[in-house]
Amino acid sequence: MKPTRALPHPLAPELRLVAGRDLTGLIVSLLIVTAPHAARTPWWLSLLTACLYGWRVYVSANRTELPARWLLLGIALTAMFGVWLEYQTLFGRTPGIVLLILFSGLKMMETRTHRDATIAAYLCYFLIITNLLYTQTIPTALLMAAALVVITTTLVGFSAPHRALRANLRTATLLLAHAVPAALVLFLLFPRVEGPLWGLPQDARAGITGLSDTMSPGNLAQLAQSDATAFRAEFESPPPPSRQRYWRGPVLWDFDGRTWSMGPTILEDFAPPEGGTRRYRYSVVLEPHNRNWLFALETAASVPTRARHTIDGQMFARQPVRARLRYNVESVPDPTPSADEEPGLLRRALRLPRDYNPRATALAREWRVASTSDAEILARAIAFVTTEQLVYTLEPPLLGRDSVDEFLFESRAGFCEHFSSAFVFLMRAAGVPTRVVTGYQGGDLNPVDRIITVRQSDAHAWAEVYLTERGWVRVDPTAAAVPGRIEAGLARSVPEGEPLPLLMRPQLQWLRALRYNWEALTHQWNLLVLGYNPERQRSLMALVGMRDADWRSLTATLFTILGLFTMLLVLWSLRQIVRPDPVQRVWQAFCRKLGARGVARAPHEGPRDYSERAAARLPDGAGVIRRVGELYIALRYGRETPAGAIAELRRLVRELRLT
Repeated sequence: MKPTRALPHPLAPELRLVAGRDLTGLIVSLLIVTAPHAARTPWWLSLLTACLYGWRVYVSANRTELPARWLLLGIALTAMFGVWLEYQTLFGRTPGIVLLILFSGLKMMETRTHRDATIAAYLCYFLIITNLLYTQTIPTALLMAAALVVITTTLVGFSAPHRALRANLRTATLLLAHAVPAALVLFLLFPRVEGPLWGLPQDARAGITGLSDTMSPGNLAQLAQSDATAFRAEFESPPPPSRQRYWRGPVLWDFDGRTWSMGPTILEDFAPPEGGTRRYRYSVVLEPHNRNWLFALETAASVPTRARHTIDGQMFARQPVRARLRYNVESVPDPTPSADEEPGLLRRALRLPRDYNPRATALAREWRVASTSDAEILARAIAFVTTEQLVYTLEPPLLGRDSVDEFLFESRAGFCEHFSSAFVFLMRAAGVPTRVVTGYQGGDLNPVDRIITVRQSDAHAWAEVYLTERGWVRVDPTAAAVPGRIEAGLARSVPEGEPLPLLMRPQLQWLRALRYNWEALTHQWNLLVLGYNPERQRSLMALVGMRDADWRSLTATLFTILGLFTMLLVLWSLRQIVRPDPVQRVWQAFCRKLGARGVARAPHEGPRDYSERAAARLPDGAGVIRRVGELYIALRYGRETPAGAIAELRRLVRELRLT
């Protein structure tokens, strides 16, 4: 006799078939959490995953069979091979997340019971975290919060398949609200670590734009098309005017005929500059750029904690900036000049490659012969740049081998790197030590929160000339040729009709006003939430009395508070279990009121018999007593609850007067 296989119990919740409503909730959740990855995922894999979701909806709507396991296995292996071809690996942040997205579609194709659906929901929870590995902006946080509500509502629906969707949503919201205090405690007390959330070297440098340690013709012009934020600066006092906002970055010394580069950097013990009529104290929130340099107004009068200072005025972090960084700086725009400089650096600031730009070299030698001092050569160079009617443009033409000659005497059109490169070349050819300084100039003052936002489009390059009696002097050849670039900004300096970043276009004032409000909110989000680093955590703990809080004390405090939360929830749950429901409480009050008049309810006596006996013993309140009994029976044992029955029951018991 052939043995029979035991069938699952028809009422086992985990083996119940997935209903259409539950399946819809799962797919909606998956679409919400995978949609932000579409821009980072190969198009063919996004299309394949969407087709798998659609296929599962079709199977459910038409009640057809799910595909065989061998077909799903073939799809999985083929897609994994495609991912390997795309990334040359199956490991790492992006390939791993791409595979998870694919597996979510494959899991839906084998989801039959609530047990399968629960696993898919847990995968959906995990995919929420993967979005935060790329960005933690306010829109991303709100979208993931919405996904969290949808997933939790779907899970609640698994346990209550016939319950209304609105009731499931209310339960899910209540559950998540109970988790908020614990989440807040985890956020405040969980020991923080330095560095970004994801730290694989091959991923940390991907997709971030900014200044480089080299400069070639056209580099900064391309960067000027970007509206991305480089950093934000908040001043304790009114900020300096735009013409003084030179944010110093990499200093370029070496020139090979086309490209300027930093070369070796020399660290020094920082010595604050002396003098100056005004000092500015401010904090900078620097966006990650995967380089070591920090930015500050010229001239820095302090160096941030754990930062280093170079002999040419650069500030360096000890590690590449791969996460948003906040630091405090003080600057003096007009310090007392210092003429001390190493002879080796001055010789380095005169180096030029041979046999490049002969026309510019000949012009510089003429200045040298006709001048009696370096200051006079500098004046001739500035006058040349000012009077030659050079055009400032975001679309400079391509230059050949002798890039300085072609810019000065042929195309006569360029961006700030063309002006600074040509100027420094001329000065060096004339025998005056000069170097290129790159960074940012200007910045957009937000009228909402008075914070200056410096964007990649503010990238700039200028020159520093060494004069014997004055030391290093900043000279901006772009400002000499196009004064409006410094006073009015990039948008009003380029020829009409050239492409500009969207929000720099003058016809979009209303959109810029919206951006100011949004950026003010974003800045607070960055400071209070994303900027909650180990230093700020220690400061907060010091305010509540935890001096020198380390990971041990933070962990002990964290588990203590979470333990107290757990105990309170357990006590609250027990109270809910032992506490009678509202209808029962009113009935017990009714029984106590009758018992005080000598009509106590016997333990075996039901509500109908008891109310009839009480009505016979207390004829003055017989009508009310019988009505109370009817309402209680209807509320306690009836299939449908009469509208307003509980309120009427309370009123009758409260107003019952017995003599």
